[in-house]
Amino acid sequence: MKSLFRFTLAIGALLLAAGAQAQQVLRVSAIPDEAPTELQRKFKPLGSYLEQKTGMKVEFVPVTDYAASVEGLINNKLDMVWFGGFTFVQAKVRSGGKVIPLVQREEDEKFKSVFITTDKSVSKLEDLKGKTFAFGSESSTSGHLMPRYYLLAANINPDVDMKRVAFSGAHDATVAAVAGGKVDAGALNISVWEKLVAQNKVDGSKLRVFYTTPGYFDYNWTVRSDMNPELRRKITDAFLALNANNAQGKEILELQRATRFIPTRTENYASIEKAAQQAGLLK
Repeated sequence: MKSLFRFTLAIGALLLAAGAQAQQVLRVSAIPDEAPTELQRKFKPLGSYLEQKTGMKVEFVPVTDYAASVEGLINNKLDMVWFGGFTFVQAKVRSGGKVIPLVQREEDEKFKSVFITTDKSVSKLEDLKGKTFAFGSESSTSGHLMPRYYLLAANINPDVDMKRVAFSGAHDATVAAVAGGKVDAGALNISVWEKLVAQNKVDGSKLRVFYTTPGYFDYNWTVRSDMNPELRRKITDAFLALNANNAQGKEILELQRATRFIPTRTENYASIEKAAQQAGLLK
């Protein structure tokens, strides 16, 4: 009996150890608002940094679309996700408020979308009537929700007043669609636009910004509310400690197109939720 008891204890200890080891992987993802290779490139040094700060293995788990990032987090297949403001609101609603936004880039306090075109007859939003147009993903804050919100505010219903509306799926794809003449104009987030301009991937003699939206809260890193509070604190502290004055911090911040990370909270996204409701996009 003693031998059996010891054997049972040993098996139990092994199972507990295996369970603990299995939980030592932080599964991280991001909305696919850029090409998959670009998302992987941006995340690699950040993943290594988070491993150092949390003592866990950090694994980047790509998702097929925006909806998959939301479902992955609330169904416990992902532990932390880089959401846009709209996808955060969707996750909040779908989970019954059981998600927590930890940090955002300082730039995300007053994020903006830009409207671009190669059409010389387009100089304001009202000129888009009768034109073909590209949004990014249907669930994108800066590539769809807020551009649609400001179009509606200018008394332009894209589904009625435009000749054709398409969804490119990603911000860089929207630029390619407009530059390639597939659509007359499009909208995307200002951060991707500025990156492409800086990399000389935009022909400024043909492609131009004709409207920039007012600022709004956008991207954040979000976790479920059932995450261990100590782990949540470690992750938050790691982001807040990133500093451009050292090589590692500089590389990560540049790849994330961030000056620095700051704390955020659910209340910051109330206006996004309201805009989604008004645009009829929140289901």
